Amino acid sequence: MRAVSQGIHSLVGCCDWCKMSVKTILLTFNRATVPPSTLEFALTMKPSKQFSSASRFLVPLVGGILMGLTPAPVEAWPLAWVALVPIWFWVAKAQSVRQGALSGLVWGIGYHGLALFWITGIHPMTWMGVPWLASLAIAIFCWTFITLWGAALVGIWAALLFWIHQKSRISALVRVLIGTALWCGLESIWSAGSLWWTSLSYTQSPHNLVILHLGKLSGPATVTAAIVAVNGLVAEAWISDQHRRDAQELNARRLLAVTSPVKRSHLQPATLLGIAAGLLVVLHLIGFGLESRPLIQPQEAALKVGIVQGNIGNTIKLFTEGKRRALERYTNGYLKLVNQGVDAVLTPEGALPFFLSDLKRQDFYSAILEQGVVAWVGAFGERGRSYTNSLFTIMGNGETFSRYDKAKLVPLGEYIPFESVLGGLIDRLSPLEAHLVAGSPTQLFETPFGRAIAGICYESAFAEHFRRQAAAGGQFILSSSNDAHYSSEMPAQHHAQDVMRAIETDRWAVRATNTGYSAIVDPHGRTLWMSGINTYETHAETIYRRQTETPYVRWGDWLTKVLFGLAGVAGLFSQTFKRQE
Repeated sequence: MRAVSQGIHSLVGCCDWCKMSVKTILLTFNRATVPPSTLEFALTMKPSKQFSSASRFLVPLVGGILMGLTPAPVEAWPLAWVALVPIWFWVAKAQSVRQGALSGLVWGIGYHGLALFWITGIHPMTWMGVPWLASLAIAIFCWTFITLWGAALVGIWAALLFWIHQKSRISALVRVLIGTALWCGLESIWSAGSLWWTSLSYTQSPHNLVILHLGKLSGPATVTAAIVAVNGLVAEAWISDQHRRDAQELNARRLLAVTSPVKRSHLQPATLLGIAAGLLVVLHLIGFGLESRPLIQPQEAALKVGIVQGNIGNTIKLFTEGKRRALERYTNGYLKLVNQGVDAVLTPEGALPFFLSDLKRQDFYSAILEQGVVAWVGAFGERGRSYTNSLFTIMGNGETFSRYDKAKLVPLGEYIPFESVLGGLIDRLSPLEAHLVAGSPTQLFETPFGRAIAGICYESAFAEHFRRQAAAGGQFILSSSNDAHYSSEMPAQHHAQDVMRAIETDRWAVRATNTGYSAIVDPHGRTLWMSGINTYETHAETIYRRQTETPYVRWGDWLTKVLFGLAGVAGLFSQTFKRQE
């Protein structure tokens, strides 16, 4: 245990200010008799005045960067279990709410800025008629905006955590409970809005499938809570070890005629580390148990689905040559898959850049009439003078069986948030002149094979969007996307999002993308097939319709509510105990 404690101390790397604080106290009091209350204050005071400005922000930034390395392209997902430790420790040592919030903001900039750097791949937009410098400015603006939006969550959390750390009678375990509840609560608020992507939970996808299975219980909040709790326990062990060492050094110099240090926490560092390790193991064992459950796949529930990945670059997609290639490739791909005996064919978001009324005059529509096989077609829908980004179910007789309109539009790409303020700063990235409108958030997608769970591109980041459709009877996931706007890291992160949605809802997922990565994912999150990037491909696979209900599908994110309830009770008990003392 001593070695473990020393290991923690070596990670701190900033014990110089501890020694300076002790020397200052010794010189000031010069072995004078000091009341115990004064010693307690000396040991628990925030020594941030000894920090340099650089170190005060460098440590949180490094922690954020470590978390930013967990998703694609690096995919160093184990770092997520320690990357929050620096900011938790630094917030505990802050001297004011402002210091704590700024540290959180810096951590958030490191995380979200690195994880979302792929957004800069929209540059250059010269093919849209945007000058090169203006295109660069738009890309930087978008990246900065979404980075700061995500960092704001961490800043608020850090400010609240700082306040919690001021309650000296609140135990380490209660602080971890409250800190975890706060993070989950803030993620719940952010994900209910229109700009969301980087939940802590997605840092584990698609590699740590065991822990991702906790999502079946209460959605992504379960995985997020696990990550925050483990980080919090390790950080509290670090904090406890620091205070213990401060007290030992003071006692060694005979500052007081006492030999026991002030107890800021009832738990020793080794104990807290043991709890963290135990929690990590138990959570993975629970996930392993959920992952090990066999899939029941009756033959009558089988559905053979085909995918066409057209690989039509956005630089030509909406122009004459792009439309010609789209019609040729998707028609040929459809015919090839029909010959393989598929029941239906899924195409990507906006695969055929036509309004449905115009599409009916094209070769692709004629092929459907000739072959009689259902096609889910990504195209544009009309709504008055506006248009929608839609997925149509076209029957073998040419009738439109159903239509799903994209409900979650991309901020700054498909619409301008706070348009009255930002409209003059940034132009719409979509080259279409018509106004894109969102579909109803409560719509359902019927198919000849049963109700489906539909998601178009950006909607993959919103777990509740998929949960609601699964609870309403959706039997399989159809994810239609076009990630050609961005750098190659984004399609990998997008796939990671759909892996999580498949696990949470216990559904098969079929992903069709324009340029990659298209995929087939089973209810355990296993990727059975994945396309290449920037390639033209077709693929046929048998999936199975399912009507199971996970706890998350049935009750939604119940864990966050429970965490807040437990945190409230624990905090109230701690304050009551303090008054009694």
